Amino acid sequence: MTTISTHTTILIRERTGGEKSSPPEGVSTGAKHRNANLGDAAFKIVTQIFAFLVFALVFVMAFEMYRGSEDSIKKFGWSFLTNTVWDPVKDEYGALVFIFGTMVSSLLALFLALPLSVGVAIFLSELAPRWLERPVSFVIELLAAIPSIVYGLWGIFVLVPWLRTSVEPALVKNLGFLPFFEGPPYGFGMLAAGIVLAIMVIPIITSISRDVLRAIPMAQREAALALGATRWETTKIVLSDGKSGLLGATLLGLGRAVGETMAVTMVIGNRPEISASLFAPGYTMASVIANEFAEATSELYTSSLIELALLLFVITVLLNGVARIIVWSTTKKFKTV
Repeated sequence: MTTISTHTTILIRERTGGEKSSPPEGVSTGAKHRNANLGDAAFKIVTQIFAFLVFALVFVMAFEMYRGSEDSIKKFGWSFLTNTVWDPVKDEYGALVFIFGTMVSSLLALFLALPLSVGVAIFLSELAPRWLERPVSFVIELLAAIPSIVYGLWGIFVLVPWLRTSVEPALVKNLGFLPFFEGPPYGFGMLAAGIVLAIMVIPIITSISRDVLRAIPMAQREAALALGATRWETTKIVLSDGKSGLLGATLLGLGRAVGETMAVTMVIGNRPEISASLFAPGYTMASVIANEFAEATSELYTSSLIELALLLFVITVLLNGVARIIVWSTTKKFKTV
């Protein structure tokens, strides 16, 4: 019995890491626990402060932009959103032209990028072999790392001449009866801006859509295949389960397109007018701020540009916030399954 008891004691000590060392002289176990608890509490408080600083920064930015745009808000009110006149000479300003240009170029970019992005995400999450999935994912992430000024230069020297000499004349010849393809083929305009933005938002929509599809449990795919579903039918089931997450990815791409500045400024033509033709030059909120802020000579001019910035800030924050909530809720739902 003594031998068995000795072996049992040895095993217990090995599994628990040996004998517990006694605390140093003069330091009680309760004091050590109190010090550890104080450290944890301090760490929690410091990290909470860092988190709240991010929220505070957003509110400070919004407040400062509101303060800077008070003159414009007081003079124009809600008519600032519906007025199409932007005349610095007469000090009369309206944002509708820029809202129109921002939304048309961004929606055109989504129209071009969404099918390609979702298709690539399906391929990477459902069909691609391991040896091919990694390099394709790397190339997509590399697109997201390219500075927007590089996209703008590529648009000026490659995309715009190609549109002016090949694409737009062909569209006029075959679809010129539609209002979207009327007018002379400048090359610069909404079509060029939409294509550049589409290339820029493809990495965002693709990577988030891929993560959403991967979050869906493999058991659902296996169950569908076990019931005799084809690979395409199984993919449709996966897409149906992840549709809210794909919507969130789309909204994130839209938020990226709405806030883009330099690449769009370089290819959109920068003319404040509303036209149904995609060949016509346009203007966006980000572009007019970048182009004219340094030239603003009057206080009302500067205030109107800051109000445009505030409007763009609110739209971008709302789009990104809603999209993040949708993506987070979708991935969390399937992680808990």
